[in-house]
Amino acid sequence: MSVIPCEQNADLREQIERFAEILKTQAHTLGAHGMDERDFYNSGLFRGAVERIRGQYSATMRPKREFAQHVLNYLEDQQHISGWEKTDSENRSDYWVRLKSGRNACISLTGALDGNNTTIFERPADADEFVVWSVMTNPGSDPRRNAWSGIHTRLGVEMISTGKRVDGLIVWDMVCGTSGRPCPKINIDGNQDRLTDIGPFRVPPTCVYVFSKIPPGVANKHATPQVLADIELLNAFHTCFQGRDEEVNYVTFDVEERQGEAWRKTTIMRGGMVQRASEMMAIRRG
Repeated sequence: MSVIPCEQNADLREQIERFAEILKTQAHTLGAHGMDERDFYNSGLFRGAVERIRGQYSATMRPKREFAQHVLNYLEDQQHISGWEKTDSENRSDYWVRLKSGRNACISLTGALDGNNTTIFERPADADEFVVWSVMTNPGSDPRRNAWSGIHTRLGVEMISTGKRVDGLIVWDMVCGTSGRPCPKINIDGNQDRLTDIGPFRVPPTCVYVFSKIPPGVANKHATPQVLADIELLNAFHTCFQGRDEEVNYVTFDVEERQGEAWRKTTIMRGGMVQRASEMMAIRRG
């Protein structure tokens, strides 16, 4: 049982750690910097280069947006949605989607869920549905830690503390189903028919998480998830990319007030079974 079916590729992680160690000890042999080993590491050149590369990979959203736009084009071509468009840059959301029913859905695209950017979003007042979509492109990251941190520590706390309403979550990107992040949905039974080609990408079924209609909090202390069919955008992703009903994740938030402090418990169900549940924990926002 797990918060998300996939897990970190242990072999790849070990290779990354070995290569990182080699890079740390042999970096002075690379390039034409003209320094000996001691001067090289004392100069800050290596640390600065590492931080620059890290920042470039972390900051850029371009590959993530390209993937998302291929997906939205495919959804439209397959007639699961009526159309889509990018939002204005001033908005803290990314895409408007016109649903087949005539309703409007808004998507907030983010990176790994264990970062602070996860909670930087605003649901437009005229959005009928609002979904957060996590595109975590680092194959060395732990998808289970990422998903649990995002749902329990960040999105759940944000909804309880501010009353923001999020209908659901998508955790899915171009690394899913690759050797860097094997997907049990296609690897357990060897069913390659469940892979879908979208532009240059080949992806497995989507991981979707369904939240409550009313945000968890004092007014909704037992916030049970909606029915998937009632969240048209999530259902479109699930159906278009060959998801199975037993693969859908349903998230319940329980809230209590103890001595003026809000406490919450997070429970994730999939296939009729509890996949992960927290204890009742205090919410402490910095």
